[in-house]
Amino acid sequence: MKKFDLGFTVAGSIMSIIFLTLVNYLTSSHYVWFFYPSFVLLLWPIGVYCVKKGKHKQLALSYSVLLTAFLTIENFLHSPQYPWSILAIYPIFWWPILVYLEKRALTLTVALIGSSTIIFYYAVLNVFLFPQHPWAIYPAFAVLWWPLAIYHAKRKTYFAFSLHATLLIMIFFITVNAITSPGEIWAVYPIFCVLWWPLSMYYFVYKRRLIK
Repeated sequence: MKKFDLGFTVAGSIMSIIFLTLVNYLTSSHYVWFFYPSFVLLLWPIGVYCVKKGKHKQLALSYSVLLTAFLTIENFLHSPQYPWSILAIYPIFWWPILVYLEKRALTLTVALIGSSTIIFYYAVLNVFLFPQHPWAIYPAFAVLWWPLAIYHAKRKTYFAFSLHATLLIMIFFITVNAITSPGEIWAVYPIFCVLWWPLSMYYFVYKRRLIK
């Protein structure tokens, strides 16, 4: 039965897409909704083929291309005046990039290159396409955890990680507070909560080791 898995998934995917297309056309032709389940159905045979053949790199690349195409078409059909799909394209392609790099993907160099280029990518989009609000600080905050985590994980400096991570979170909340609501100081509340992380690491882990 296993040798027919791929053929079954291809046939099932094609038949399902045709069925959904007909139902969409006959019942609600004014709204193209078959596009969404069809996208998922296309992933099915591709996933089965790549997994059976052990082609994980091709799987990551194929899924990234399909997801990019899906978001671009969705953007063009429903909101062409606002090119939001471009926000996801570059981060999506870091999936196959990391898969192709294999063990090198876990290095600090790759993490620094990846995080810095993603921050630059969103900063450019923020300045030239969506300048209404400095929203690039949010993805920048997210991707900075990548090199920070790898750096400390390789050195097993977990207490230092808690300190640097707390500092990063404090800077983030202070920045957001200053940009969004400078008249109201609310950043102290999440900062107060986050300070318990390095304090607990120090008193219950690090200091206990010094006593022993």
